[in-house]
Amino acid sequence: MNVPQVLEIKRIIEETPSIKTFIFDWTMVGENIPTPGQFVMVWNFNDEKPMSISYIDIAKGELGITVKNVGEFTNQLHSLEVGDRLGLRGPYGNGFDTDLRDMKVLAIGGGVGMAPIASFAEEALKNKAIVDVVCAAQTKDELLFDERLKEKGATVYTCTDDGSCGFKGFATHRAIELMAMKKYDWAVVCGPEVMMKPLYGTLESNMIDGEYSMERYMKCAIGVCGQCCVDNTGWRICVEGPVFSTDQMSEIIEFGEFHRTASGLKEFY
Repeated sequence: MNVPQVLEIKRIIEETPSIKTFIFDWTMVGENIPTPGQFVMVWNFNDEKPMSISYIDIAKGELGITVKNVGEFTNQLHSLEVGDRLGLRGPYGNGFDTDLRDMKVLAIGGGVGMAPIASFAEEALKNKAIVDVVCAAQTKDELLFDERLKEKGATVYTCTDDGSCGFKGFATHRAIELMAMKKYDWAVVCGPEVMMKPLYGTLESNMIDGEYSMERYMKCAIGVCGQCCVDNTGWRICVEGPVFSTDQMSEIIEFGEFHRTASGLKEFY
């Protein structure tokens, strides 16, 4: 849907000191039914930004977005209360494959990148996949959805930069340890590209295919403006992505190297 629905905030969940989840009633019909890995455009009646979908409950007709307070737009969202309104349009993009029955899956999320990982893991578990989750954050207080996924039946391995919870170190190092101990059939990754790029190499060397959720500056979300195109492929993150296969990732030269600002200038990682 390309026209925003103006919706009341039904519930707000304070996930961490810097992250909140906003729950909305959502009409689950046809193309309006979201899938894990898709996103919505969120309009605060002044500006509009893409947000990953972190909760999908078709039975209850609820959709959730999870927002980290990192700037002016997200700070304004964090000031809202239950009953306040936001404009949402979507869902957009390609989501994760969740039809992974009996497959051993390694899902890796860093920071607020755990938002799409959580909705993926829940759906994959419903489809009888065996899911291990590497949940990474800078510190214990910022770990996102680790308890939620344990309750759903995933095996969760936490890691923190400062060692305050679980493994001390980065998601890449934790994943390497797990791959040395276990065999996986599939992997799903979402987080900063400086995290995803080495993970991509590690998973490739272990011959584990999977999917990766990419992030770029998006304006229209319908593939018209070209703002989120990636290098020589011509792929638009909002249409051909945000989820890409291992084979597709091998064709994206800028992966882990640079992205573009709102004006189109390259910013190197």
